[in-house]
Amino acid sequence: MTTTPSDVDVVLPCLDEAEALPWVLSRIPAGWRALVVDNGSTDGSPDLARTLGATVVHEPRRGFGAACHAGLTAATAEVVCFCDCDASLDPGLLIPFVREVQEKEADLVLGRRRPQARGAWPAHARAGNLALARMLRRRTGLRLHDLGPLRAARREALLALDLTDRRSGYPLQMVVRAADAGWRVTEHDVPYLPRTGASKVTGTWRGTWQAVRDMSRVLGEAPTARRAVR
Repeated sequence: MTTTPSDVDVVLPCLDEAEALPWVLSRIPAGWRALVVDNGSTDGSPDLARTLGATVVHEPRRGFGAACHAGLTAATAEVVCFCDCDASLDPGLLIPFVREVQEKEADLVLGRRRPQARGAWPAHARAGNLALARMLRRRTGLRLHDLGPLRAARREALLALDLTDRRSGYPLQMVVRAADAGWRVTEHDVPYLPRTGASKVTGTWRGTWQAVRDMSRVLGEAPTARRAVR
């Protein structure tokens, strides 16, 4: 199945990613729209993103979830993808994810990160992710291995999930509420590269602990019946 410019928007949450932007935006598939959501950069990221052809969305409220949701609400395409803007993940890998959603083989497609170099994924971040995956399995029954940022789903269905977390728990809340709604969630291995620049979330034990705390709060939400997508 081919795509047209109106078919796919890629949300790229951005906080001081000027060094990584050229590579990331060069990897956006032809015809797709890159939505760079600036979350308070001071390194010229918004202007650079515009010169490289991206649409820039400004979200003054700090938080990974705030940036992601601002991109989702600004999107107009049938399918919306999410990808980190730090050059750790290639947005070109989203092509089969989108195809799977468009052909209704899955409702939400996630990338399972596979580190390609020493230090690409610090031990404390991997440990936190593994613990959350196990907690997610107990909460939803989904046998996922990663809660990574590379993902694709239909825009209207995502909006119907009524996501409320605006911090590190946003990606997990998306999966939890999708599971509660009976979505078909699939996971595929993707290469994970050393990020460009310093991590804002999992680069330190403190950042990882904050992320785990945010996500643990999400897992404590009572199951909510939501309309399934088909």
